[in-house]
Formats: sequence, structure tokens, C-alpha cells
Amino acid sequence: GVCGCCGALRPRYKRLVDNIFPEDPEDGLVKTNMEKLTFYALSAPEKLDRIGAYLSERLIRDVSRHRYGYVCIAMEALDQLLMACHCQSINLFVESFLKMVAKLLESEKPNLQILGTNSFVKFANIEEDTPSYHRSYDFFVSRFSEMCHSSHDDLEIRTKIRMSGIKGLQGVVRKTVNDELQANIWDPQHMDKIVPSLLFNLQHVEEAESRSPSPLQATEKEKESPTELAERCLRELLGRAAYGNIKNAIKPVLIHLDNHSLWEPKIFATRCFRIIMYSIQPQHSHLVIQQLLGHLDANSKSAATVRAGIVEVLSEAAVIAASGSVGPTVLEVFNTLLRQLRLSIDYALTGSYDCTAGVSTKIIKEHEERMFQEAVIKTIGSFASTLPTYQQSEVMVFIMNKVPLPSSQQSIEAGKAGENRNRLTQIMLLKSLLQVSVGFQCSNMLTALPSAFLDRLLSSALMEDAEIRLFVLEILISFIDRHGNRQKFATISTISDISVLKLKVEKCSRQDTVFMKKHGQQLYRHIYLICKEESNVQAHYEALYSMLMLISIELANEEVVVDLIRLVLAVQEIAQINEDNLTAYNRCALFALGAAYLNLISQLITVPTFCQHIHEVIQMRQKEAPYLLPEDVFVERPRLSKSLDRLGPEVFFWQSKISEVLGGSGYNSDRLSTPYVPQLTDEDRLSKRKSIGETISLQVEVESRNSPEREQRAPAEEITYETLKKAIVDSVAVEEQERERRRQVVEKFQKAPFEEIAAHCGARATLLQSKLNQIFEITIRPPPSPSGTITAAYGQPQNHSIPVYEMKFPDLCVY
Repeated sequence: GVCGCCGALRPRYKRLVDNIFPEDPEDGLVKTNMEKLTFYALSAPEKLDRIGAYLSERLIRDVSRHRYGYVCIAMEALDQLLMACHCQSINLFVESFLKMVAKLLESEKPNLQILGTNSFVKFANIEEDTPSYHRSYDFFVSRFSEMCHSSHDDLEIRTKIRMSGIKGLQGVVRKTVNDELQANIWDPQHMDKIVPSLLFNLQHVEEAESRSPSPLQATEKEKESPTELAERCLRELLGRAAYGNIKNAIKPVLIHLDNHSLWEPKIFATRCFRIIMYSIQPQHSHLVIQQLLGHLDANSKSAATVRAGIVEVLSEAAVIAASGSVGPTVLEVFNTLLRQLRLSIDYALTGSYDCTAGVSTKIIKEHEERMFQEAVIKTIGSFASTLPTYQQSEVMVFIMNKVPLPSSQQSIEAGKAGENRNRLTQIMLLKSLLQVSVGFQCSNMLTALPSAFLDRLLSSALMEDAEIRLFVLEILISFIDRHGNRQKFATISTISDISVLKLKVEKCSRQDTVFMKKHGQQLYRHIYLICKEESNVQAHYEALYSMLMLISIELANEEVVVDLIRLVLAVQEIAQINEDNLTAYNRCALFALGAAYLNLISQLITVPTFCQHIHEVIQMRQKEAPYLLPEDVFVERPRLSKSLDRLGPEVFFWQSKISEVLGGSGYNSDRLSTPYVPQLTDEDRLSKRKSIGETISLQVEVESRNSPEREQRAPAEEITYETLKKAIVDSVAVEEQERERRRQVVEKFQKAPFEEIAAHCGARATLLQSKLNQIFEITIRPPPSPSGTITAAYGQPQNHSIPVYEMKFPDLCVY
């Protein structure tokens, strides 16, 4: 007490501190005395903690007495001492400093809050030499977060307080994020305050900022904007996040968007995740995607608009993250999206978010669910586009295996509701597959379309639903079109000069040739069967035309071209004979499709006589039957004719003529002259159109193949290299003969009178019985004569049987 009254007896550090304060606070800090205090602190660092404690005492007293001028002088002195003194003793001084900053932040005066924040920011930029084990920033995180949400009446003061709060949070992050011994700022208790505070300021863009000042003014305004400052702080925070901290940083973002219903407009949510994806380290991108997918699952019973917002944000994030978006669990990502797609279909059909409950507490709008489904499909495409080719192929197989087909092991639901669910599921999954296939580029068709995948895909093409068939065609087209020629065949027409299309044509590779040898007949068969569907519309014929042309350009050699011409002529025969009772439009469309294809293929292979024949038929159609050409059929109001059964031979393309003109140019005339007949397989069950007569005829065909009438014992033939070579070369011709034989058998049992069929079967039964009698007679015949030979039913001598134990076997046969 005596020392306090007598200035000369007071400690030197107190005298030096007192001397920096002027009599009039408006005069500001006494600089000469401040220099003395700084020199003393540097000379005697052990006194720093006492200097700090005394300054803190004076500041608290001045704040309570509302002497704000001296408060500012004290903080200025503290800042200068802090910047000047970097030594081991600074820790004790920092405690006093933080105590004074906290005192200022607790004040209700905006100016004092801003003053305290500015001092804290200067302190945060100092790199300390020694760590502090006991320092806590909990109060500062809470207080700065509160300042970020300031609702002061004065707009200018509110903006300054919010900006101070953001700067304070930025300072806390910089001070603690890289020091493991400091308080862990990534703990949920801190992130739950910091991240929402920054998002709150990102969300509220003041009206004054929407004006358009001059560029210089705009730059100054940008610096003063809480929105821009919050974005910079958020980017800095996320940029410093390590692998284990991403979850704690992203979860508050999701909660904030939920609490403030910000998924539905999706503009702000998309902006937030763009900032996130561009700020975090690229190798951590898939963690953000996983968080979003988990949040989508958690909101599976939320409104469709909310789920659609989450999915669209997912799509944007996937595009930004590129190859790192999916991470190690590729199929899990697509499994989650496909599960959401199926749930949405159930919601739309049942009208309830709880499929087991009869009454829904929420009203489900079908059009909103449809929007959500389209968003999921788009997102599937976005994710797939970021994957390498081999993973895209895996994803397509994965999606195709999810499509419910009657031939698959998956359960097909019965009843009307089950049929609707199956149909919608098939359509949505095929849409997803189409979205993936559009961005799929692969030079090798064998790897792009594995056999199991192609079989399931083509099985879908035989379904009665016209929309499903169209999706299958579009998917196949997207696979085959590797040079961007698809749009050049968007319109069916008989153009006179193919050069105007500017097609990109390359020589068929060896892999493509192998693919067509393996799967060509399968593709032709499905094209043929799709052409016979009565529910086809213009879009189907355009897709069929594109597919035929793309196969001709991308995958064709001479053999494939011959097969395609035979296929188109068979399609013409469908329309000409009309066994399936097609409508006039379907028949005219098939005639027009054949004309358009043959017109282009004749110009591609450039055989003059072939081009002349096609051109003559097209000209004749233009004169006599324009309704057989695409220009009259594939228009808004097609001009059709009901007298299609009375057409003259001059308006048809004849197989014999085409075989003759192409055979003279080196093409296989024998193959060209053989009518195309599709193979009959088990897949026809999916079309649900096979008659009982067809089923019986197939059974009879199998029997007739094994009947005694066809049984001939040929002598053993020596197998040589030439024999094998001949068998390989002749295999195609044999296969065609076998198909023709099958067709004749089927036609016979379909059109022959019942009496004739019964007589034929009776004769075969009698022949079979006589054969059995001969066999029984041989087996029960008495022992042979001593001569050692007997005469069989056919009159051929047979050697007497030798007991097994007396037989001599070759050495290689003995075990």
C-alpha cells in the first residue's frame, strides 16, 4: 500500500506501464515510453507475465469505469508487446492477453468486441515456439460464433460484428488446426458451432451487395462482405482438414441444410458443396460422397423434393470430384442409388412412405417422385462418367442384373400392382443403363458387351412393352456408335448422295469381326423379332434404322453386310406376307425401313449394278407406291394405303436379283440367295406370343431328327486337316440348311390338314413298333449255332460273342 502511494517505491515494470498512458486518452499511446517498456520486456523476459497481469488489471478497471480511450491504449500496448516478444516466457503473458480479449468480447459495446477480435486475430498470426498444454479456446469459439449471428438493428454495425466474428473463427482455426497439442478444433462440439456460423453468413447476402458498382468499388465491397469472408474462411477450414476430420466437418453442413430447409431450392446446397469439393484435398473426395449417400439413406422417407435436392447435389459433387468421387466401394454407390430408385417407385405406387401401413401421414405427389427418379438416373450417369472403362462395364452388368426378367432367378411379382412395379422398375433401370452407356467408350465390343450381359439385355427386347424395347435399342445403339454417327441417322430418308452425311468410317477390327461371329445371329434375330411387333411407333423404326446402319459402319465386313441385306429382305417379306396381321402403318413402315437401309448400304459398298437395282425400285415406288417410302410414312400425318396386298412385283427388292448382282462382285451368292430364317430359342417365351401349334411343331422336329427314317450309318471317315478345314468352311451353309429344314417342319405342322399329320404320326408309330419287335427278337433268340455266326434281322452276319475275360484290350485301355 505504501508503495502504491509513493511512485518512486513502485516496481519498475509498473512505472513503465503507467508511463505509456497519457493524461488525455485522445493523445494516444506515448510512443517513447512504449519503446522503453518494450526494451525492458525484451531485456527481462521473466517480467512479461507481471507486465501482462498489470495491463490486464488496468484494462478491466478502465472497462468498468467506461474509460474506453484508455482501453484502446492498453490493447495497443499489448499488441506491440506480443509482436515484439517471442520467447519461452510468452505463454504466461498470453494468458493475461486472452483474459483481456475475453473481457472485451463480453462487452455489449460493438466497438470493444471489434477491438478484442482484431487483437485476437493479430495473436493468431503469431507462430509460437513452444506449445501450450492448458490453453482453451472454447469461450472464443462460442463468442465468435455468436457474433456471426448478430442481429443488431443498425445494418452497418451488424455487418462489422459479423465480419469480426468470422475473422475471430478464422483466427481460432489458424491457431489450433496444425498444432496437435492445442485444443482439437475438429471435435464435433466446435465444428457444430463454427460451420453453421459460416454457412449462416454465406446464406444471407445483403441487398446492398446486389448492386453493380464500378470495378474498383466492387473490389472494396467484396472485401467488406461477410459472405465473401465466410467463404474464404470455410475454404481455408476445409483445406486444412485431414482424412479423419472430413466427417466432422461435413456433418454440420448437412444438418444446417436440413434445419433451414435448403435442399428444396438446391441452389444454396449446390453452392456449398461446390465450395467443399473444390477446397478439400482430392483424395478425400469420396468421403464427402459417402456422407451425402448416407444422408440420402437417412432421408429416404423425406419429401421427394428434399431427396431430389440431395441427389442433384450428389450429381454436381461427382462431376467436380471426377475420378476420386466413388472411392473404393464402386458398386456400393450405385447400389444405394438404385435402392432409392426402387423405394421411390414403391412410394409412387402405394402412396405411402411406409409400405406396410395402410394410411400415410404424408401426401405423396407422383410428379415429384418422378422428378426424383429422373434426378437419380442423371446422378448415376454422372458417377459412371468419372469411372474408368472397366469399372463402367462392371456397373452396367450390375445394373442389368437388377432388372427383373421372367427368365431370371429374381422374383416377379404377380397381380396388377406387381406388374406395374415390375414394369416401372424395368424402365427406370434401363434408363439408368442408358445414361451410363451414353458416356461409355470402348474399342473392343467383346469386352464392352459380355455374353451374360448381352443375353439379359436382348431378353428385354422381346417384352411386349414398347417403351422397354425402345430403351434396349437405344442402349445397343450407344454401345455400337463409337464415332458419333448416331445423329446422322436420326431421320429415315432415301438420300441420293451419302457423302452429305460426312460419315466417319473405319475398317472393321479383328475384335469386331470376332464379336459379330459370336453374337451377330443373336442381334439379327432380335432385330427381326422387334420388327414384327405391332405396337412399334416411329421412334422404334428410327432406332432400328440407326442400329442397322451403325452395324454396317462400325462392325461390318463382307459377311456381315450379306447377312444384313438378307435380314432386311426378310423384314420386307414380313410386311409383304403379313402373317402377323400387322396394321397398314406397320407394314408401310417396314417397307420404308428396308428401302432406306438398302439405299444407303448400296452407296456404301459401291457396286454399280446393285445401286442401279435399288435406285430403280425406289423410283418405281415414287411413281406407283410413294406410301412405301420413308418420306411419306415417317411424317406427322403418314399417307398410307389399304391395298398393300395388290402391289406389283416391280416395287419390291428381289433376293434373286440382289444375289445375282452382288455375286458377280465377289460376294457369297449362295448365302445371299438363302432366305433369312431366325433361330428359335427359349427366349421366345418372353414374348408371350408362341402358339400351341408352334410348341408342338418344335417337339415333333426334335423327334423327327432322331427318327429311324433319318438314321443312316455312315462309314467311319478319316479325320485330317483338310477334313477339319472343310467342316469349318461349310459350317455356315450347313447351319442355313438346318434352319431351312426347321422352317419347313414348322410350316408343315402349321398349315397341313389334321388328317395328314395324324397319318404321318401313325406311320412313324408303326415303324417304331416294328423296330422294337426286332430288338426284342434279337435279345430273346436262343444260343447261336456251333458255327459261331448268326444272321441278324437285316441279314448281316454277326460274330459270336467272346467272353469279357478272354478279350484282349490295348495296353492304353488297361488300368
